[in-house]
Amino acid sequence: MAVALWLLALQGVIGAFDTAYYHEWRARLPGLGPQAAPELRLHAARDALYAVIFATLPWFAWQGLWTVALVSVLVAEIILTMADFIVEISVRKPLGDVYGGERLTHAAMGILYGAMLANLYPTLREWGARPTAVRWAPANTTPMLRWCLTGMALGVLLSGMRDLYASLGLRGGNWPWTLRVSSHDGRP
Repeated sequence: MAVALWLLALQGVIGAFDTAYYHEWRARLPGLGPQAAPELRLHAARDALYAVIFATLPWFAWQGLWTVALVSVLVAEIILTMADFIVEISVRKPLGDVYGGERLTHAAMGILYGAMLANLYPTLREWGARPTAVRWAPANTTPMLRWCLTGMALGVLLSGMRDLYASLGLRGGNWPWTLRVSSHDGRP
């Protein structure tokens, strides 16, 4: 479980970079207005799932039938990620496409997620064989890692709320970016 949590933390760091640099700074997704709403909504949904994963794995054991619920969260994240890959094509078209470095970042995160799942699998099997309960069981790792993942849960939850707010076109949702309207040549 410790290796899975370290991989999850690395995923969180790269994900935070991807969000801050590519989604916010380079693409300025909230400033694209309704054009970016589908992508922002997918990000918000994924962020909610990641908040659950980051907040619970370091502290709780999802036992028995709760293991099925956790696996459902993990699989739902994969499905939303694949949907995001498709939606990005149309959302980013006026920007010229997804940035090359961003594609590499997404690939790295996909590899890390797969490695995390592979390392989490033995724990999931063990939890699945236990009586159904969500049990307080701090993971056998450093307290610093558990608290960092908890902080990441809060950060990804806030990021998702920001994306959802922007996707709804609510006042100030594009802050700090002004709304960008694409010109006829495909450049913002």
